[in-house]
Amino acid sequence: QVQLVESGGGSVQAGGSLRLSCVISGFSYSSYYVGWFRQAPGKEREAVAVIYTRNSNTYYSDSVKGRFTSSHDNAKNTFYLQMNSLKPEDAAMYYCAAASVVSNWPPPNYEYKYWGQGTQVTVSS
Repeated sequence: QVQLVESGGGSVQAGGSLRLSCVISGFSYSSYYVGWFRQAPGKEREAVAVIYTRNSNTYYSDSVKGRFTSSHDNAKNTFYLQMNSLKPEDAAMYYCAAASVVSNWPPPNYEYKYWGQGTQVTVSS
């Protein structure tokens, strides 16, 4: 059974930092895609970062480029999203998700088969 468990969310002031973690278990593919998504109330879920484990190729949305960094520790099956210079508009529920077969780069949201439960990020101005 595939499980994704996020942690690390919280409440910070604008300009602060948080590091989210996503531990993946039960995923049998040697190479796969892990995306970080966020969804604020009343807004669509958007991909902010995607990493491909085979070559660590990474995608960032324009809204977070230069402030967020995605990484992974293969030995721990753990993925990280380092978020710096946080802005109030970054506040959302953040999710990690995994996909094994994709049709494009970055992968469309619907191609992620496995999702975590989410972790809340709040940024105060």
